[in-house]
Amino acid sequence: MSTVIELPQDTRQRLLDAACEAFCEEGYQVSIDRIAARAHVARQTLYNHFSSKDALFAEVVRHAIQSVLVTLEGDRDVRATLLAFSEAYREKILSTEGIAIFRTLTAEAPRFPALAKQFFRQGPQTTRKRLAEYLARAMDQGRLRRDDPDFAAEMLAAMLADYDRLRGLMNLQTDLLKPTKSAQVVDCFLRAFAPGKDTL
Repeated sequence: MSTVIELPQDTRQRLLDAACEAFCEEGYQVSIDRIAARAHVARQTLYNHFSSKDALFAEVVRHAIQSVLVTLEGDRDVRATLLAFSEAYREKILSTEGIAIFRTLTAEAPRFPALAKQFFRQGPQTTRKRLAEYLARAMDQGRLRRDDPDFAAEMLAAMLADYDRLRGLMNLQTDLLKPTKSAQVVDCFLRAFAPGKDTL
């Protein structure tokens, strides 16, 4: 009978998955022991991979954001790139998991200000920065109208999710991922930033 050997990266991913589920369901107050139990590992195994609960949470956020940011890589045309980004972004932050993490951090921010700053820095701030860098390159190449790329990134992100996320946070609607919404937003954004478009 052969023995299945679990590699360190497999254990790490299992810990990240378990931590994400635990943070979503039980909030940031969930204990390290509970997370280790969910991952079916010893407490020390968790600490072999992550120095603290803060470090584990930060990696959960970073891992989630990276799956969105990868869509900005490559040499596709602007619409295709922004559409891929928009769909991944909406799917990540408007999912049940995404809404739960955001709700947890919003509630815990007054008690854990350092954690809230870390979440903002590694989540929304990193996303906006990378999106702004992509938009700046497109502006430099003449594929978008010249404007403030930071403002453009902030506007696009807000158009994609803010209202729908608010509905999710208030439990007013669960079917937030309307299939056509990403394309509607991207096409509206591209009309506003079309090359040669006059500004007031």
